[in-house]
Amino acid sequence: MRVAVIGLGRMGWPIAGHLAGGEHGHEIKVFDISAEATAAWAGEHAGEAVTSVADAVSGADVIVSSLPADKEMRVVVDEALAHVAEGAIWIDHSTISASGARQFADELADRRAHFLDAPVSGGVDGARNGSLTVMVGGDEDAFARIESSMAAYAGRVTHMGPSGAGQITKMTNQICVVGVAQALAEGLDFAINAGLDPERVVHVMTQGSSTSWEMENRAAQMIAGEYDFGFSTTLMRKDVGLVLDEASAMNVSLPVTAMVAQFLADVHALGGADWDWCSLMERQRRLSAPDG
Repeated sequence: MRVAVIGLGRMGWPIAGHLAGGEHGHEIKVFDISAEATAAWAGEHAGEAVTSVADAVSGADVIVSSLPADKEMRVVVDEALAHVAEGAIWIDHSTISASGARQFADELADRRAHFLDAPVSGGVDGARNGSLTVMVGGDEDAFARIESSMAAYAGRVTHMGPSGAGQITKMTNQICVVGVAQALAEGLDFAINAGLDPERVVHVMTQGSSTSWEMENRAAQMIAGEYDFGFSTTLMRKDVGLVLDEASAMNVSLPVTAMVAQFLADVHALGGADWDWCSLMERQRRLSAPDG
């Protein structure tokens, strides 16, 4: 297929690579706001670097986007709409508002094309390894046509319902993970201050009911105070903000999520805007330090 990939950040770069390589070998055009990133990707993979959104999407059967937020998606969709082919399927792996996803779906439908909101879970490691979990909202027939292509970079792809359902599922995911990560930070800090070997504690806990993805994949970095990788505090704050806005509109109380949102703001104030968001541990560690 002819595939346009827009956004070559930590997620978009490996996703585009999986689509271009191996048995899939689609005809790929890539675009990023950074011309350097676009050229660098094309220098490493079989694909064409283009200089505009319009060039990328013109003639594409499939459009794949991975962008930071609603604002960036709005700009890209506005630039793309006049050039999207009839019948094209746009797969958006950004985490954006559910209302934004529904609006983009309506606008693509006016062009006789399809928009699938398809946020992902699994982080940068999942994108690199081709093992992402993709939660998809939108037209079920369009999903069925494109599901196998997403297998190039995903271990699990699930249709969740109509437009916006993918984003609501991702919000549910974020509600759960931020609470678990804060609990892990507190637990590790508690064990360290009690004089235990935290690595041995983690070894025991991963064999029991307290284990989690965060524990298995981030506990070692949290213990070491290493936060220069993965999904940033800034992006997680954005995601949690979307969650709290949606919850307010639904009149759903999320007290733990709201509390962790403030803790993430504290991490940002410590200089951790670009740290991996498991740096919740850094906030916890400093609270427990002798000088407070």
